[in-house]
Amino acid sequence: MKSEELRVKSDEWEIGGKTLKSRMLIGSALYPSPANMEEAIKESEAQIVTVALRRQSAGEGGGNNFWEIIKELKINVLPNTAGCHSAKEAITTAQMAREVFETNWIKLEVIGDQYNLQPDPYETLKAAEILVKDGFEVFPYTTDDLVVAKRLADVGCKILMPWGSPIGSGQGLMNPSNLKAIRKQFPELKLIVDAGIGKPSDAVEAMQLGYDGVLLNSAIALAQDPVKMAQAFKYAIIAGRLGYEAGTMQKREFASPSTPTVGTPFWHQFA
Repeated sequence: MKSEELRVKSDEWEIGGKTLKSRMLIGSALYPSPANMEEAIKESEAQIVTVALRRQSAGEGGGNNFWEIIKELKINVLPNTAGCHSAKEAITTAQMAREVFETNWIKLEVIGDQYNLQPDPYETLKAAEILVKDGFEVFPYTTDDLVVAKRLADVGCKILMPWGSPIGSGQGLMNPSNLKAIRKQFPELKLIVDAGIGKPSDAVEAMQLGYDGVLLNSAIALAQDPVKMAQAFKYAIIAGRLGYEAGTMQKREFASPSTPTVGTPFWHQFA
């Protein structure tokens, strides 16, 4: 099936005041080259790309080349505060990003542990509250902790981005039941699984839980063929969403025949 046909079947949705078709958010780091990044993002058909203001280097053609590619993609830019370890750092970075990209969107990352890159719940919450009051549309990166999710919602976050597992680990969804609980608790919020997705089937699982989208970077950029992997995730996210909307069958304790053997065999009707 052509990608255009699949796109027609996927529903439009709203996030941060914008209506989109793609439910994939894609990162811009770790690709073998800027050209490879550009091709993978185009193939993904994602309409949101994340950019780390603090971590962009001037290597391989310089920073200007990177920025030009991002601008030419003509998709929504979601700046993030990657590399920040305090609310103060994150707030300053967010304010700089708003000036550079002319957007009030910010992916809020405040790392509390350098080993597993787990977000600091206290500093994240502190920064989120200030940024929301300052007019930002905050996309907070958090763990799958229901209490932290509730606190972020309480300070005005309309979007939550719980991890599937630690950043870049590729472990998939470590605690699907926790993610399901967050979805059930906050039916009105936009929920994006961010971090830990390693393969397309992980994205399908996340979408079948009722999540609104998936943010991907390492799983695509570090694949042997990032462009082909971007395509695989594009279809996986569509399939997962359609499966959720269609309503998957419930697991059964015992086998149940798909063709009941009741009554007269159909061929007897033609005897």
